[in-house]
Amino acid sequence: MPARIAVVDPERCRPKDCNLECVRFCPIVRAGQRIVYVDPELGRAIIDEAGCIGCNICVKKCPFRAISIVNFPEEPRVGCVHQYGLNQFRLYGLPIAKPRAVLGVVGINGAGKTTALNILSGRLKPNLGILDREVGVDEILRAFRGTELYNHFKGLYDGRVKVSYKPQNILALAKGLKGSVGAILRVADERGLMDHVSEKLQLRHLYDRRVSKLSGGELQRLAIAIVYLRDADIYLFDEPSSHLDVYQRVRAARLIRELKEDGRAVVVVEHDLAVLD
Repeated sequence: MPARIAVVDPERCRPKDCNLECVRFCPIVRAGQRIVYVDPELGRAIIDEAGCIGCNICVKKCPFRAISIVNFPEEPRVGCVHQYGLNQFRLYGLPIAKPRAVLGVVGINGAGKTTALNILSGRLKPNLGILDREVGVDEILRAFRGTELYNHFKGLYDGRVKVSYKPQNILALAKGLKGSVGAILRVADERGLMDHVSEKLQLRHLYDRRVSKLSGGELQRLAIAIVYLRDADIYLFDEPSSHLDVYQRVRAARLIRELKEDGRAVVVVEHDLAVLD
């Protein structure tokens, strides 16, 4: 059966500043059905996907380009993992981290790569597309029962699986970490590999420098080092090549690849296909 997803960008949708073109020009609304309307509490347009015919008239008429209609030939075979809100972004499926392997994830901006890593790391609990109530851990586990992801979430929520995660926004690192580079690396070093990592990522000359004084590239290398030094089962890297030159990207890629030799699982979200290769 054909299916569609209607997405309304809450930052772009400004019903007070337009003539409600999405409502006025919708053929289903003009036929007398309440398919597109403005929710006074949310302060933005709402589209009833069940009644939407996917004509894309609202997409073309919206002056702020706040609406997207995604048409599918059939219902997605993979269930919804997470949805941020009514008529907002939805994620279907998750990458599967496997021991002794580096899984590369590539995609356009807004495809859900960072959301997927946040869910795999435990920072974001998936709501399975359920918006009207809290989704419990037992319900999440039931949803993934019979799949490879079940063991991941079971271990994650039981505390048996440890994840080391490098977020995409490394500039926040400068605000969250205090002290010198050397002191921070010594605290993070759970595997006794500080010297090895410092040599690979060229961090020795930065030991005495404060984190607040680091450049973007230096922050990125420090973030990679911190994640690498943690003793974890799964390592997640969100765009580790940003702010790095080509030589530093190769060094970082080789270092990340070493993790799989110890039987650990690695997932790398990246926009540089050469680095992933």
